[in-house]
Amino acid sequence: MLFPDSRPRRLRQSDAIRRMVRETTLSVDDLILPLFVINGKGVKNPIDSMPGQYQLSIDNLVITSKKAYELGIPAIMLFGIPDKKDPLATTAYAKNGIVQKAASTLKEKVPDLLIITDVCLCQYMDHGHCGIVEGHTIDNDATLDLLAKTALSHARAGADMVAPSDMMDGRVAEIRNTLDENDYTHTPIMSYAVKYCSSFYGPFRDAADSAPKFGDRRTYQMDPANVLEAVREATMDVEEGADIIMVKPALPYLDIVCRIREEIDLPVAAYNVSGEYAMIKAADKMGWLDGQRVMMETLTAIKRAGADLILTYFAIDAAQALRNNNEER
Repeated sequence: MLFPDSRPRRLRQSDAIRRMVRETTLSVDDLILPLFVINGKGVKNPIDSMPGQYQLSIDNLVITSKKAYELGIPAIMLFGIPDKKDPLATTAYAKNGIVQKAASTLKEKVPDLLIITDVCLCQYMDHGHCGIVEGHTIDNDATLDLLAKTALSHARAGADMVAPSDMMDGRVAEIRNTLDENDYTHTPIMSYAVKYCSSFYGPFRDAADSAPKFGDRRTYQMDPANVLEAVREATMDVEEGADIIMVKPALPYLDIVCRIREEIDLPVAAYNVSGEYAMIKAADKMGWLDGQRVMMETLTAIKRAGADLILTYFAIDAAQALRNNNEER
């Protein structure tokens, strides 16, 4: 049917009609808030390249986590910044490690908030890579045991879910087996299954002090040009026991989010990463964009592409915007 018999604008003429026929709806239940925790007390270090984000000591982490929970955000993703780094990342799986202490405290102070912990070694390694280094080579198989020990230590400390982000082959199976053997069969794994070697991670590496001291991560993170590889990676992680599959980054890879959603019958998460966040913040500060409207359009686009869950530094702002919008109605 063609104009004038067909007039699509009829269904756009009022807010009520637009809401009724809207195909994609963003909810606070879709959001996961990434947070950075550091040792000390009363610490709230601004992250210059991520305006509005901070390195938080545990006391301030609790305050921010309570705020997120009160806004209805169901989960946080926890990244630790240790005092000590070494070639075996020993503070990553130490009983008194920063993530372990933070998870334990959060389960006491905000018990109904879901705590997801990032399982990686880069910020705990003195060389900044995600695995054990032999010469200038990342030893995949030697790294698996350390990742499994780290995941287990997080579960023991109170983490509700673990999220391996290292991109070592076989790490999901190793973590699943270790958790199961230690009676943590109920602990889900959110796998960074499709993690590209992206230039959008720069601000995160400032925040987590995790930039590699030599080379780059192209031998283990994925080539941005590849699609079929993403399907293979996600399928392997499902077969190894992953419960949720993540695509990272989100915005430059919406086609990948869509493809993984079509191929995988598990929940799909997408990480709206630090560089994506920083660009919007910078453009808003310069007056080039309406930051809040672009934020909501961005998150809706990620959901529309097929993500069930969105990790985003905008989570608190977006939750507040959604609440305000509901109150105005």
